Amino acid sequence: MSADRHLGVAFFLVEIVEQATVIAQELVAPLGRRWDHVQAVAARAADLSVAVAAAERPTLVAAAWLHDIGYSPRIGHTRFHPLDGARFLRAEGWPEPVVGLVAHHSAARYEAEVRELSAELADFPFEQSALQDALDTADLTTGPAGEPLTFDERMDEILVRYPPTPQFTSSGWSLARSRPRPLSGPSRACAPLSPGRAPSGRSPTRARCASASTGGC
Repeated sequence: MSADRHLGVAFFLVEIVEQATVIAQELVAPLGRRWDHVQAVAARAADLSVAVAAAERPTLVAAAWLHDIGYSPRIGHTRFHPLDGARFLRAEGWPEPVVGLVAHHSAARYEAEVRELSAELADFPFEQSALQDALDTADLTTGPAGEPLTFDERMDEILVRYPPTPQFTSSGWSLARSRPRPLSGPSRACAPLSPGRAPSGRSPTRARCASASTGGC
């Protein structure tokens, strides 16, 4: 790759995060504390980005900024926010890796089944990757007001915040209720955070990353 081409790619990677931040602020900031959650998830994703290839880190952070834009009433046509967010991003021409991460963040496919929206979500290919793991970890260990939580604490607060109803309108309730231990995100994303590589100077034994199986890594 030529120096000019390499520089152009670098500028694009920086720009994609900046664009994601602007769109997220526009769509999510009016939603109150959900904006606090999104900002904290983006920061957490930046910490966890050491778990993915360097070239993929802007994709991860951009997806973290954008993961909850589907809650905006401006684009929330189905009221299933992963699907609405992904549809908006695809229509706006965002790269498919970002679109897919938003569509499938935090095991959205399980909730899609309950909502009978699996076919619609299937328009966006799912890939269980280090990127998906890291995004899921960031989201599932960050509380609704941006507070750091373990995986189990996050599941508990979802069940309290969204009691089940016959119509099932609570986002993420099915995931919280079943707590599927095979969920790989919180555990696999922690693995590359070895001693000496803990993000932001934090303890290398914890690295601010809660494991789905142990509550910490």
